[in-house]
Amino acid sequence: MLSKPSFRILVVDDNRDGADSTAMMLKLLGNETRTAYDGQQGFDAAAEFQPDIVLLDLGLPTLSGCEVCRRIRAEPWGKEIVIFAITGWGQDEDQRKTKDAGFNHHLVKPVDPVALLNLIAVSSSSN
Repeated sequence: MLSKPSFRILVVDDNRDGADSTAMMLKLLGNETRTAYDGQQGFDAAAEFQPDIVLLDLGLPTLSGCEVCRRIRAEPWGKEIVIFAITGWGQDEDQRKTKDAGFNHHLVKPVDPVALLNLIAVSSSSN
């Protein structure tokens, strides 16, 4: 495998197994990762960790993924972060809501890991 740039990636999902396995895969590929399991934890972790990339579920306890994205975007440190909606919700209305909230991308679960890695590389290099 070619050497890829290393990123700081925050994975926020209330499915702990999914969040942990995604973070582990990204870490094994040379990225620095953190996980959070609800919306408020996700926002707090983003504020502390200041990631390059956030993989953010929409249906979260405490704060929705859209609300977390809006709050991140409202912070000076959150303007340039690449934020992916990673969700089971893929209707046109869901995609409009994520775009309006400030997400860069909307991916529907289950996400192909290779496609995710390629999109991370392309999105981050162009940001």
